[in-house]
Amino acid sequence: MTNAIGDALQGVREVELTVTGRKTGRQISRPVWFVLDEDSVFLVPVTGSDSEWYKNVRQTPMVQLAANGSALSSSATPITDADRVDHVVTMFRDKYGAEQFASYYPKHNVAVQVPLG
Repeated sequence: MTNAIGDALQGVREVELTVTGRKTGRQISRPVWFVLDEDSVFLVPVTGSDSEWYKNVRQTPMVQLAANGSALSSSATPITDADRVDHVVTMFRDKYGAEQFASYYPKHNVAVQVPLG
C-alpha cells in the first residue's frame, strides 16, 4: 500500500471516523475500530443497523477517516449481505479478540466498506 492513510493505519487500533449528521448536517467525529483488507477499510457499527453513524452514512456516504496525522475522504458503502458481513466480523474477531468483540458489538448485522484509493 503506497498511500499515506494506509501507512498511518498500520498497527493502529482505532481510526477517527467523521460523518455528516442526517438531521443537523454537521460533521460528527468518533473513534471506531476498523480492519484493513487489501485497499479498503472495513467498519462494523457497534449496534449494527441501529447505529446513528451508520444511519448517517446511508444518507450521506462521504466520510473521512483519520489516523496518525493522515486523513482520507472517501465514499462509504454499506454492506448488508450476510456472508460479506460475517467475513468482516471474522476479521474484527481476529484483530481485536472474540471476547472483546462480543462485549462491544451486541449486534452486527451490517458493515461498511471505505475504499482507500
